[in-house]
Amino acid sequence: MIVCGVELTGSDAVVCLLNMDRGQFNLPECKVRKVSLPKNHGRDDLKQFQTTFAELMAEYGVTCVAIKERMQKGKFAGGAISFKMEAAIQLINSAELTVTLLSPQLIKSTLASNPLPIAFADTGLKVFQETAFIAAYVGQLQGGAGSN
Repeated sequence: MIVCGVELTGSDAVVCLLNMDRGQFNLPECKVRKVSLPKNHGRDDLKQFQTTFAELMAEYGVTCVAIKERMQKGKFAGGAISFKMEAAIQLINSAELTVTLLSPQLIKSTLASNPLPIAFADTGLKVFQETAFIAAYVGQLQGGAGSN
């Protein structure tokens, strides 16, 4: 099962693909590290973002998208644009794609009971992809179950 971990920051959806085959994790080569929402954030821009994201998922055979949930208020609250991008991803019309939100508490408890099998520095990913990698890992362990 290929899971795409996503961290929404600013106008970008940072992505990381993670595959688990016969109990072994691997990182499929992906030409895209982030999908950006065009600057105007209008209806057409959101549709373009959604289409680009959906095409990327189809191209790599992704079956589950695991998004790190952002807080709605407080010091670490997500911006309005990131919530628009989250909605656009959740509303992708595909029977093959499940979208799951991962709360910070779920991520923390999952990592406590199932530590990462490899140091992030050894993955070969870019530093800004670390949160997306962790989301993909937790999404794999959760089995991609459930759609929020």
